[in-house]
Amino acid sequence: MKGASLHKLRGNKLSLSLIALLCTTLIVWAWDKNPILTTFLPPPEQLDILSPVNPSGKTDEQPSAKEELSAVGRLGKELPDETGGEVVDVPSTGSSMKSSLEKEDKGKESEKVPVENKECNYAKGKWVADKRRPLYSGFGCKQWLSQMWACRLMRRTDFSYESFRWQPQGCDMPEFKGSEFLRRMQHKTIALVGDSLGRQQFQSLMCMVTGGKYSPEVIDVGKEYRLVKARGATRPDGWAYRFPSTNTTILYYWSASLCELEPLNRSDPATHYAMHLDRPATFLKQYLHRFDVLVLNTGHHWNRGKFRANRWEMYVSGKPNTDRKLAQIWHAKNLAVSSVIKWLDTQLPQHPQLKAFFRTISPRHFVNGDWNSGGSCDNTIPLAGGSEVLQDGSSDIDAEGAVRGTRVKLLDITALSRLRDEGHISRYSIKASTGVHDCLHWCLPGVPDTWNEILYAQL
Repeated sequence: MKGASLHKLRGNKLSLSLIALLCTTLIVWAWDKNPILTTFLPPPEQLDILSPVNPSGKTDEQPSAKEELSAVGRLGKELPDETGGEVVDVPSTGSSMKSSLEKEDKGKESEKVPVENKECNYAKGKWVADKRRPLYSGFGCKQWLSQMWACRLMRRTDFSYESFRWQPQGCDMPEFKGSEFLRRMQHKTIALVGDSLGRQQFQSLMCMVTGGKYSPEVIDVGKEYRLVKARGATRPDGWAYRFPSTNTTILYYWSASLCELEPLNRSDPATHYAMHLDRPATFLKQYLHRFDVLVLNTGHHWNRGKFRANRWEMYVSGKPNTDRKLAQIWHAKNLAVSSVIKWLDTQLPQHPQLKAFFRTISPRHFVNGDWNSGGSCDNTIPLAGGSEVLQDGSSDIDAEGAVRGTRVKLLDITALSRLRDEGHISRYSIKASTGVHDCLHWCLPGVPDTWNEILYAQL
């Protein structure tokens, strides 16, 4: 009897324990489901003793909201900025998270990710001093740089003009590195077609890509483009060089007017030439399909003196020009420029790999006369006339109007170059006669290097 009573007592205690456990479970479940009842729960830290301990100190729980936001920030930092865009703060996903993170991260730099911005106007900005310039040595780039443009090899003694770079407003230009340029231009051909300023840009680009160092591995491939010196000529019509490591070709072709030139009497060495204002240069028509980047320029041969020296005669629609308005040199030049750009625009759909540019005119800085009438450019103080370009439009209005509405892009260098009158060859030209200044061409290294940096940025 006594044993039976003991078993009964133990059974009652067990039943009461089960009932208490069941009630506790129901109450906890109700608290969890009812947000009002949760206010009566003890603080979380007091319940930590109920959580299993992980010896490693880490948990298998999902990351907190702050950890997720931090991960997004790190991902943003690791992503390459392929858009060239500006960066903005990562937006928070909730007001409570924002307030807690602001308190915790006060004084820390915000995590940022790149976003695309509007297209940069590289022609608007300012010149800034940069001790890392020039990008190559005027002494060392003898393989590509003509002596007549290497001011380090002349009697000039001031070279402060070499130590400036162009800083666009509101955006950055990528740092030019020859190896990176070649990598990006692998299996591609870059062609510069134009006058002697185009030739300067070509030589500048060759020096920039090689760092001004002797490069015996570079191959002369001028014969592929019929760029060979004709009998009796002082030089070929252009040059073409290939970098075998990346199969990158850089070439220049001399076409001062960008027009087709047709000898009127092929048997006469002193023949005049029909200058077809409405037809592009034959070289362009022959080799356009081989180009991946094309930069055109013209401007400084459009004067009566050059027309006489080159024996050019204006032709339109296959016949000698009879339009008095076109007989004015500047109108003729505008027709030629608009014609070649319109032709190029019609060709681009057939050559989807091609990026085409028209470079605006390089400014002259003759003072008190012209090149043959005592004009000079003696200033050696950098940026004496200012350092900034604030205008949105191009100073070469005709070129800007010619590319408008086409797929040809403007390589706008006029206004920024106009601020650099101290960068010309001036009276130091090795070919100049006494008192004759070259205020048209630039010392190299110098301003044309910036033209190529802008070209590189626009690619």
